[in-house]
Amino acid sequence: MQTHDAKRVAIIIEAPMEKRLTRALDQADVTGYSILDVKGGSGRSGRWSGAGHIGSANGMVQVVCIIRPEKLDGLLESVFSVVDKHIGVVSVSDCQVLRAERF
Repeated sequence: MQTHDAKRVAIIIEAPMEKRLTRALDQADVTGYSILDVKGGSGRSGRWSGAGHIGSANGMVQVVCIIRPEKLDGLLESVFSVVDKHIGVVSVSDCQVLRAERF
């Protein structure tokens, strides 16, 4: 089966910034993404957990999208305008997809 090169971009950001981030993805012409709740983790500031918090104000989300390689620079510029002044991690990895026309 033939596969096609793509980029997987994962962005972890504070939950209240989710709408702003998804608007930035829309502006970058990203046609699809998934949003996942992040339960906790550890980073530069130490361990953290969303357990016991009511609402999403203290939570984190991960937004994952798969895009064509030529869309990467525009996506990163749009995303950086959101994560620049907020807690956030952006990772980019190479991946393969089966149906390139969907991206």
